[in-house]
Amino acid sequence: MRLAVLSDIHANLEALLQVLTDLEQQDIDEIISLGDNIGYGPDPDQVISILRRRDVHCILGNHELAVKSGKYLAWFNPTARKSLLRTIVLLSPPAVDYINGLTTSLVRHDCRFVHGFPPASVTTYLFQVSDGDLAPVFEKLKESICFIGHTHDLALIAYDRNRIWRLAFSEGLRQLNPELQYLVNIGSVGQPRDGNPCAKYVILDTATYTLELRHVAYDRFTTADKIIKAGMPKLYAERLVGGGGI
Repeated sequence: MRLAVLSDIHANLEALLQVLTDLEQQDIDEIISLGDNIGYGPDPDQVISILRRRDVHCILGNHELAVKSGKYLAWFNPTARKSLLRTIVLLSPPAVDYINGLTTSLVRHDCRFVHGFPPASVTTYLFQVSDGDLAPVFEKLKESICFIGHTHDLALIAYDRNRIWRLAFSEGLRQLNPELQYLVNIGSVGQPRDGNPCAKYVILDTATYTLELRHVAYDRFTTADKIIKAGMPKLYAERLVGGGGI
């Protein structure tokens, strides 16, 4: 089984299309998205339509949560809230119905998939949890690997039933150890915040027990221009292009 895991697409159609083009060359059996397919970006309805058409398994992100229940809008800062209010206008009724049906976690292939933090938090960030608090979380997990997003950054954490290991996580292939448990923060397709503007996603090969982090370049200047034209906050355009060119 070759499993592709995406997260935080954030209505970035150009990034998603390039990632899907890259996936066509990777002999993938299944695709899972960790949520926040919408928000910040200009094409939420188109992104959801493509994910549904491609039979991508999706779970609930915090941006979907705010669409599903308006009371969660207060959780966001004013700029993000503005983007969400604009996103809601851009979503079709079928897209909203689809969002309303999403769940907060998914378990498949001895892996757990959650947007924020295991076992099923949509809003908790990995950086909010100390190493001392991570060990009990691992102890309760029945799965060998838990994939998360939410921070738009990369992290690979291992647990050997004795201590927590924070491992380097960079582009390329990594051999995993079946004796360890892993927490994998896979970064973002559509709004990366790790210093590299490429879209990020990972491939887990369950036969070889390897994890590959892939970087995919796309036309981020087109997306940035569309963000502004769609009435989204300029900040989210500037993040894509490094503050220039807008």
